[in-house]
This record gives sequence, structure tokens and C-alpha cells, in this order.
Amino acid sequence: MEYQRSDRVGDLLLELIAELLNREIRDPRVHFVTLTGARVSKDLRHATLYFTLLGDAQGRTEALAGLKSATGFIRSRVSKQLNLRFVPS
Repeated sequence: MEYQRSDRVGDLLLELIAELLNREIRDPRVHFVTLTGARVSKDLRHATLYFTLLGDAQGRTEALAGLKSATGFIRSRVSKQLNLRFVPS
């Protein structure tokens, strides 16, 4: 099986978003988040990111809320870095 474009875009998204989480996002809820994988649809319009977190279940829900609140910021930064027609949601 070949290495498809959606896989390559997923790898790029994973790198960019991990860098954003480390350097630019100052939300303490996402401080211990580690991105583990990305799945991008074939049409490159939807992406699912997987993460792990040190801590308990309450920390996971807070981290998920922090990531959801940073979604707009992350998408805007990714759109400036990648040359894609559509930025995956």
C-alpha cells in the first residue's frame, strides 16, 4: 500500500500542532498533553488528532476543553504554515 497524501498531511499536522502546543499555547490545561497520532480524511477536510495525558480523568476532560477552546487559534496558525486549499477541521 502506498503512502497517501492524507497520511502525509496528517504527519505535517501532527508536527505543527505539537510545536504550537509547546511554544505558543499558554493554556495550563494543555500543559501535559502529548499528541500521538492523526487521521485525515481522503478529501483533507476533516482531521482527528489523538493525544495522551499525564493525570486523572478530570485532567483529561479539562485538557480536552482546553484543546477545543484553542481550535480556532490552531487552525489559523496551521493555515499560515501549510499550503492547502482547505484547512482540516
